[in-house]
Amino acid sequence: MRKLELKDLWPLPVYEGVRHQFRREVIAAKQARRITVGPFMTFVFENRLTVKFQMQEILRAERITEEPQLREELEGFNEMLPGGGELSATLLVELTGSDGEVKAQLAGLTGLGDHLWLEVAGSRSRARMEDGRDDGRRIAAVQYVRFPVPDLAALRQGPAALVVDHPAYTHRQELSEAARKSLAQDLLPEAAR
Repeated sequence: MRKLELKDLWPLPVYEGVRHQFRREVIAAKQARRITVGPFMTFVFENRLTVKFQMQEILRAERITEEPQLREELEGFNEMLPGGGELSATLLVELTGSDGEVKAQLAGLTGLGDHLWLEVAGSRSRARMEDGRDDGRRIAAVQYVRFPVPDLAALRQGPAALVVDHPAYTHRQELSEAARKSLAQDLLPEAAR
């Protein structure tokens, strides 16, 4: 997926004028891209639209306008975009309870990266998690994961599912047709989208 560039971003005054409509567009697009697996894990699959929105919101909140800072932000946000033949998602581990209870639950999920799968037409691809978010004592509540997708046609046609088979958390969620089609768009060459 093509990385975001400075020319893709709206200056803050322009963004203020389009923000309401852009936000509605992103919320609608995320409906098929937000997949809950079990009671407290949600995968939000990222693409140029979702990442641009997050970046514009950070620039707005922090009033960032200087080019060196913009380039630094671009570099970080572009890391969220999927590479060729893969899907990229933000995994939110949405726990509730006291601080101690949440930390204990996060500790019980160490090694999660070995237990996340995208299953397409009966074939599984293991997720690759960003380094530094599982220190062996507990995992971070926000994870960045990538799933290789060897067969675009199979993803489009289905069936497909997200699978978590960790000893402390075993759940599976079938992907809807809308989700499969939206995610398959990310794997097409830029000219075919």
